[in-house]
Amino acid sequence: MGAFKFNLASLETIEQLLARNKVWAKVTGTQNPGLYESNAKGQNPPVLWIGCADSRISEHALDVLPGEVFVHRNAGNIVSNNDMNCQSILQMAMQVVGCKHIIVCGHTCCKGIEVALTKNKVGGPLEVWLRNLREVRAKYLTQLEAIEDPTEKANAFVKYNVIEQVYNVRKNDYVREHMQSRGVQVHGLVYDVSSGLLDLVDIPECETESIFDLDPSSL
Repeated sequence: MGAFKFNLASLETIEQLLARNKVWAKVTGTQNPGLYESNAKGQNPPVLWIGCADSRISEHALDVLPGEVFVHRNAGNIVSNNDMNCQSILQMAMQVVGCKHIIVCGHTCCKGIEVALTKNKVGGPLEVWLRNLREVRAKYLTQLEAIEDPTEKANAFVKYNVIEQVYNVRKNDYVREHMQSRGVQVHGLVYDVSSGLLDLVDIPECETESIFDLDPSSL
């Protein structure tokens, strides 16, 4: 079997992308009558997807249409308390969009994970961002160092990172409020780039999570 040829392998101009968009819009609209009219009236997606910016994985792994998933992506599917972009998305997903499920999705063959497993310094803002992953590695260093196979170690790191980012989501004030008031659920998934399949990550209970249940009336 020859190497797979991607649709954009010969991309040279923006006009090529616009031509592809016209075909996609027509086919999608024909197969889903009323979709665009409904989306023009607003959005009410039940799912917030927090994933990696890697081109090989997106919310489309859920087999969804435009309007079904609210999306936030970055390098390493990181949920940082200092990232106002991500924190704002969490607030919007809870207060405005009304998502019922939040998914944190990592993936195999993640370059960020691979770099964070080394002492290689990439420099610039990316190095600052990858510190989030290095801190996860530090927390699970004993477990990771016990794994000799590089691929298995990286895959374990991916899962540990998903667990930690799920914890970070659950620490968000708006998420905690809506978990209690309307049963919002937070899930962890890992996407296998070699099969296209998603696996559910078992998230251990966080014994210290309750300290983030704050009483605003006490201020």
